[in-house]
Amino acid sequence: QVQLVESGGGLVQTGGSLTLSCAASGNIFGIAAMAWYRQAPGKQREFVARFISGENTNYADSVKGRFTVSRDNAKNTVYLQMNSLKPEDTSVYYCNADIKRYGASLYLKYWGKGTQVTVSS
Repeated sequence: QVQLVESGGGLVQTGGSLTLSCAASGNIFGIAAMAWYRQAPGKQREFVARFISGENTNYADSVKGRFTVSRDNAKNTVYLQMNSLKPEDTSVYYCNADIKRYGASLYLKYWGKGTQVTVSS
């Protein structure tokens, strides 16, 4: 079994900061990309940021310059540092990772259950 568990969400005022964490655990042989997505009420889930390796990161235009994604390979954990938060950042934030289990031949996508981020105006 593989699990992704997010933490760090909460309520913050406009302009504030939060750091989300997502830890992968279980029968893991390797992890390729780890990413963050978010979904606001009544909207589709959207991409936020992805960490592939070292300098290879991607961001949605709406968060560039405000959010930073990083990763601790030793802990199988990806982080999302969110600064200058806006009310429109309010969403459930989900972690996503491409993981290969021991004995498997392919990397599969796994999702966490999400953590709520609410930005008050």
